[in-house]
Amino acid sequence: MTAETPTDTAVPYGTPGTPRVAVRGEARLEVDPEIARISIAVDARGTDRRTALEDLTRRNSQVLDLVKSYGEAVEKIETGAFSISPELTRRGRTERIRTYHGRVHLTAELNDFTALGELTTRLADLDLTHVTGPWWALRPDSPARGDARRQAVREAVQRAREYAEAVGADLAALVELADLGAENSAAAYAPPAPGGAMRSRASFGADQEEEAPALDLEPQRQTVYAQVNARFTMTPPDLGA
Repeated sequence: MTAETPTDTAVPYGTPGTPRVAVRGEARLEVDPEIARISIAVDARGTDRRTALEDLTRRNSQVLDLVKSYGEAVEKIETGAFSISPELTRRGRTERIRTYHGRVHLTAELNDFTALGELTTRLADLDLTHVTGPWWALRPDSPARGDARRQAVREAVQRAREYAEAVGADLAALVELADLGAENSAAAYAPPAPGGAMRSRASFGADQEEEAPALDLEPQRQTVYAQVNARFTMTPPDLGA
């Protein structure tokens, strides 16, 4: 009894008659950001809890009204953490509450960068209001991501064709096309680097007779990456060519 000779179709990595070529296609695009986010912190202080809460509520409403006044330029406004806590002072062997400190965190997302510069300085002009940002980004469904994927696939096909031509063969069929994110935990796209943080802090209790001039913000270009693994079959090579 003799062992069976494996057929060409049983070989997973190609055969002399139907060789395979495996390549990786990559793409990197530099595009303008589509949105920008800023973080807003509103503070309040009072000698008693009720006073601190009332001041915090009033300032929070003032910030929300200002942000919402920009209409469609603001895509999203969200309230994050809220806190109010006593600050203690020690006198002798006892501790007493000196003041109460309240804070509300908000996040705003804008698509109009001219409005962003104006809103940022107007917010920073408010009492006990802190502004951090902007952070530039693309939307999750940005067309730039699809453009990068298509370019990565085209590069994979071109690279495979060049390998086949080098051995006197032609591409015959696509066997596999795999996004790297489907094969391991690494993301196919590198996250956009956050923009240089712009921090503004209002003067406490200062009289503001004129509105602060709008900041001239330069949007940070976003880098979009795409990588794909591709495997093709080739026609029999002409190694004597």
